[in-house]
Amino acid sequence: MKITVVGLGAVGGLIAARLALAGHAVNAISRGATLQAVREHGLRLRMGGQEQLARINVVDSAESLGPQDLVVIALKGQALPALAPALRPLIGEHTLVMPAMNGVPWWFLQTPALRQRLAPDQLQLTRVDPQGTVAAALPLAQVLGCVVHLTCSQPEPGVVAHGFGERLIIGEPLGGLSDRVQRVAQALASAGFQAEPSADIRRDIWFKLWGNMTMNPVSALTGATADRILDDPLVSGFMLRTMAEAAALGAQLGCPIEQSGEERHAIARQLGAFKTSMLQDSEAGRSLEIDALIGAVHEISTKLGLATPHIDALFGLTRLMAQTRGLYPLGM
Repeated sequence: MKITVVGLGAVGGLIAARLALAGHAVNAISRGATLQAVREHGLRLRMGGQEQLARINVVDSAESLGPQDLVVIALKGQALPALAPALRPLIGEHTLVMPAMNGVPWWFLQTPALRQRLAPDQLQLTRVDPQGTVAAALPLAQVLGCVVHLTCSQPEPGVVAHGFGERLIIGEPLGGLSDRVQRVAQALASAGFQAEPSADIRRDIWFKLWGNMTMNPVSALTGATADRILDDPLVSGFMLRTMAEAAALGAQLGCPIEQSGEERHAIARQLGAFKTSMLQDSEAGRSLEIDALIGAVHEISTKLGLATPHIDALFGLTRLMAQTRGLYPLGM
């Protein structure tokens, strides 16, 4: 299987390194210091107290690679609209495209049930695909959904450190199991991942979103680690009410949540005083992944005519904070 990983950050680097070490032919598209470091020294994977070196072919554009069997996109959501058109050289007739990204994907409303409920122009999520460039560049018929349940980090360019968890859930955007999902799952399993085919990937996406769409923005707003957020009854209570709105919205989308917010918070407590990815990005002065995690949720509730005052407040506050710090575009 010819595989290209787009983005060699923490998640992309982990997937690329482990696939290469498992014997797959892996290309990667990167830039800046990471591109230079991997070209000169290879991609270093720190895992289980050891460091391994993965040799991969890394380039700065898709033009030199040609069509691939699998394209894994591991970017922050806000980066995809600008980059997606440049990925066209990778996509042949049989290429599979698998974004391994947080939040609501651009195709999330493209279901038969929602097509009957919403007008055609309402099916596009402008918060994650403002001009429709992603949908135009990445044909939905060739896309697979993926939910990442693991932790990893990038201590320095060209170095990826695995934390805990191995789970990658893969599925067809419109549901059901398929041979191509099984093939991709087998490739990822050969690299040591707990790769799980899903018959309802939209539900898996919404469940993860429901769990992190509050903790990430609240941590960026407050600068607090998860333990301090959960220990504050006013803050945790606000988050629970926000999660209840997201659960009600999910039920309208065919993505019911069976866990309670309190149960989810109990799981988060077990992780201790961790910093969310959005808090880390905020502290580093990087643009924030606001739209994929909560802006799109606000957009969906508006399209469906559902009142979500807590979601709206969290989105507005986080957006304004990020705009004042130059971490989110003005006028969005």
